[in-house]
Amino acid sequence: MTYPLIVVPFVVLTAIVTVSTVRMPGFRRRMASSGVTALVLVGLTLVFDNLMIAVDLFSYPQEHLSGLRLGLAPIEDFAYPLCAAFLLPALYTLLTPRPLQKDSA
Repeated sequence: MTYPLIVVPFVVLTAIVTVSTVRMPGFRRRMASSGVTALVLVGLTLVFDNLMIAVDLFSYPQEHLSGLRLGLAPIEDFAYPLCAAFLLPALYTLLTPRPLQKDSA
């Protein structure tokens, strides 16, 4: 199995869960926060994955990669921080109990 195929279920799950929170309060604010978080996480991944690969802490078999890289880091490595930045707040939103609305009648 290749790394791009491993990433697909995470990306699909993230998209489904995130989209399922569209009608919930604070969606735009949550997406803005997730976007900023994603930028920071991608930046950190870019720096530290490249450093770790450069000092040979780990490597990837070429036949399992898409071939696209940012520096030494395969593009597939960036899916996980992106998913974390959007999936975790969406899950928190879905799993946080909401107060019951009182019936005015």
